[in-house]
Parts: sequence; structure tokens; C-alpha cells
Amino acid sequence: MPNIGPMEIAVVLIIALLILGPKRLPSAGRSLGEGIRGFKETLSGAKADLSEPEPPPAAGLATPAERETA
Repeated sequence: MPNIGPMEIAVVLIIALLILGPKRLPSAGRSLGEGIRGFKETLSGAKADLSEPEPPPAAGLATPAERETA
């Protein structure tokens, strides 16, 4: 597997600059970074707060533990 050196990175950046232009290049880099960050978070499961919270118990209904004591 070939190594990616600074010359190859420079060539890729120059081609991206020619294709996207200087105005859209920062936003393209930002969206690429957000996509990579989201992919890593999805793989690691770091954001558990995105899961749906449990719904509160319905009013007037007793839980099984409350029924046993009653």
C-alpha cells in the first residue's frame, strides 16, 4: 500500500481548489469534516442521547411493583 506524502496531498488540494474555487472550498472542507465526525460517532456509539427516551407511564396506571404492594 503506497504512502501518501506531502506532495500527493498538495496535488489533491490544488485540484480541489481548481474544481471548487476559493469561495466554496472552506464550506466543502467543513461539510467533509462534519461527515467524518458523524461517521465516527455512529461507529463508536458515543452519542447515546440521540436514542429515544422512554415514555412516561400513563396516568392512573400502576406499575407491576405498585400492584404487588397494593
